[in-house]
Amino acid sequence: MRNHLFFIALTLVALSLVACKGGNKKGAFEPTSSGRPYELLVVVDHGLWERPAGRALFNVLDTDVPGLPQAERSFRIMYTAPDNYNGPLKIVRNIIVVDVQNIYSAPKMTYEKDPYAAPQMVLTIKAPDEASFEQYVTEQKQNIINFFTRAEMNRQIALLEQTHNDYVATKVKSLFDCDVWVPGELASSKQGEHFFWAGTNAATGDENFVIYSFPYTDKNTFTKAYFVHVRDSVMKANIPGSYPDSYMTTDSLLSDVRPISIRGEYALEMRGLWRVKGDMMGGPYVSHMRLDRPNQRIIVDEIFIYSPDKLKRNLVRRMEASLYTLRLPGELQKGTELPEVVITPN
Repeated sequence: MRNHLFFIALTLVALSLVACKGGNKKGAFEPTSSGRPYELLVVVDHGLWERPAGRALFNVLDTDVPGLPQAERSFRIMYTAPDNYNGPLKIVRNIIVVDVQNIYSAPKMTYEKDPYAAPQMVLTIKAPDEASFEQYVTEQKQNIINFFTRAEMNRQIALLEQTHNDYVATKVKSLFDCDVWVPGELASSKQGEHFFWAGTNAATGDENFVIYSFPYTDKNTFTKAYFVHVRDSVMKANIPGSYPDSYMTTDSLLSDVRPISIRGEYALEMRGLWRVKGDMMGGPYVSHMRLDRPNQRIIVDEIFIYSPDKLKRNLVRRMEASLYTLRLPGELQKGTELPEVVITPN
C-alpha cells in the first residue's frame, strides 16, 4: 500500500499538465485532472489509515466489481498524508479527504466538483472521532462506491456526446425511433428483425452493443426468468457462434437482476456472464429492459465484452455508460448525466 514510486511518476506527469488557474477562478486555464479511470486518492493521516477507521474505508473501496468472470477491484486505491496533499496531487481525478475532528457533531459527507482540475470529484468524509467514522463509512459503503462510479460514467457520457458513432445512432433512430450514443470504435454492425448489433469485432478487448424490442403483453416481463428467456431466444437467433449449432446463451446462475431508475422511470438491470454453447467463448454483459409506454413495447439495450486475456472492468464500465444515453421515443437527448448520489455539496 505504499505508493511512493507511483507518486513520483504521478508528480512528473502532473507537473507537465498543470497550467495557471488564475487564482481560484475556474475557466480556460484550469488544468486537466490526472490519473486513469477508477483510480482514487485517499488523503488521510497514516496512523488513522492503519487503524480500524482507515481499514474500514479501505475495505469499502477494495470491493469487487459485480458481474465479472474474475475478481477485479472497483478502484485502484492510493493514499497520501495531508502534509503531502498539495500541487500535483490535488489534480488527481478522484479524491477522498478524511477529516476527523471533534469540531463535528456527527459524521457526514460533502463533495466538490472540479475544485482544482477538470474533470474531478473530491469527496470529504467528516466525523467527530474514529469510531463514528468507522461506523459511518461502513454504513455508507454503497453510496461511496456509487458516487465515484457515477462520476466516471458521467465523464464517459460527456465524451460520448462529442465522439459517439453517428452511423449507429442513425440506425437505432430509424429502426427503433430511439437515440443512443455508443463509442465510435464500434465499426461492425448487423441488423435483424427488431434487432441491431454493433461491435468492434476484435479478437480480444471486443466491445459490443445490442438493442432489440418486443411487444409488452405480459405483466411478468420484468422478472429474471422472463428476461433470461427472451435474451436467450434473441441471441440464439442473432448472435451465432463460430461453429455449427453454436450460439450465445445466458449463464443464469451467474446473473443478477435488480430494479433501477433511469430518469425517474422504472427499468430492470441484469448483469452477469454470457457463454457460447458449443464453443469456449464467454464474458460479462449488462442489459437494461425498459417499457416504451406510448408504443406498448419493451426496449432492451445491452453491452457485452469478449476479452479472455485482459482485465474487463474498464471495458464493461466504458460501454455501460452508453446504456444510460438511450432515449426512448419522445425523450430529449439532454441531461444525460446520471444523477449524483445524494451527498451534500460543499
